[in-house]
Amino acid sequence: MPKPMMHLAQFLVHGPTYHSLAMWRHPRTAEAGYDWTQPELYQHIARVCERAKFDMVFFADLNYISDTFSGSLAPALRNATQVPEHDPIPLLSFMAAVTTRIGLGATYSVSHQHPFHAARLWATLDDLTRGRAAWNVVTTLNHNQSANFGEELKPTDERYDRAHEFMEVCRKLWASWDEDAVVMDRDAGVFADAAKVHRIDHEGRFFKSRGPLNVVPSPHRGPAILQAGTSGKGREFAARYADAVFAIQPYLAGAKALYDDIKRGVVEAGRRPEACKMLFGVQPIIGSSRAEAAERQAEHNALVPLEGGLAILSGHLDFDLSTLPLDTIMAHRTEPKLQRMQTRYRSMSGELLTLRQVAQNHGQAVGLPQMVGTPSDVADQLEAYFDFVGGDGFMISPIYSPGAIEEFAELVVPELQRRGRFRMDYAGATQRDHLNQEF
Repeated sequence: MPKPMMHLAQFLVHGPTYHSLAMWRHPRTAEAGYDWTQPELYQHIARVCERAKFDMVFFADLNYISDTFSGSLAPALRNATQVPEHDPIPLLSFMAAVTTRIGLGATYSVSHQHPFHAARLWATLDDLTRGRAAWNVVTTLNHNQSANFGEELKPTDERYDRAHEFMEVCRKLWASWDEDAVVMDRDAGVFADAAKVHRIDHEGRFFKSRGPLNVVPSPHRGPAILQAGTSGKGREFAARYADAVFAIQPYLAGAKALYDDIKRGVVEAGRRPEACKMLFGVQPIIGSSRAEAAERQAEHNALVPLEGGLAILSGHLDFDLSTLPLDTIMAHRTEPKLQRMQTRYRSMSGELLTLRQVAQNHGQAVGLPQMVGTPSDVADQLEAYFDFVGGDGFMISPIYSPGAIEEFAELVVPELQRRGRFRMDYAGATQRDHLNQEF
């Protein structure tokens, strides 16, 4: 019986650092003449990943510079902790122009927007990409982001209640044109049948929208929906809406528990478990030998300053970690804000980590497990994780760029294909086709 195949997504940020704070300082990044501001870099990455048959390239995004650590912007700016970050959504069109199959995803927060604008934007992108758009739906996680929009950070339950209604309005707007509404009868002088375009007249707790949308139906009535929250409310949201969930879980038993819980929630929401794919983040470090790979890992990790790790972790937790001793065991802390990222507080084997260790790991990979070795070794580690957890695939995060993405695509992907663990070609043309491909 053939073994199940993996899905693969490429993690990106429209900025100088991704999950690794070492990226902008890495010698290979410098040697390559790295210029993260130029669209040609991302077009190149999209081509590389499409040749490797990835499901998608995906951009994370934040709309703030964090001052959470020590109450100052300086640590974040000094260490490029997800600073600067340019808007990734314009890049999707640049990347779509030079590709034909690969999915194109980006994060877009619903916390400070109106659903009409989001529905119009994502329907347009889905049309421009011929069904390859994917929207990572998130809510604000840091008070700095809310402050940029002149608001206070809302409680988690309220943010997700608002997000549910946001999606409800978007779905109504995407359905406000019937499939056959556009008739384009030139002889009769009728472009669209007015009886097949409908107002939505939505009035809810958070939003009012009359509709209809002024955009014709996109290939899948809106983009594929991605989700990255693993709180109780985040899991509920994913179970109801998501085509794929991105998760960071270095602790194997925790990854399996999360996988099983998400799938159970999807079924309880009335969907098939395979309708929502789980993609776990990993950071491959590849060498021609195990010794070379270990040297590359040591070189990379040494470039990550502890202050940078503390700054980015403080921002993600929205908690000032300068108030805690570095030797505190993070899993033992009881502060409410520190409960949200318990997945980062253990090693792959389950060892409880100190604040110093968690922060260092966060600066190196934001908690992603590093998979280190030859291409064959990395494929072994991916298979072991995949088979233990249950699937469905991985989000690949590089330690330098350009270079690391190409190495994975050219060395590890062929190894996975030889083992029958990854597709040889696309079976369809849209993002949902790739995620739903039957292997």
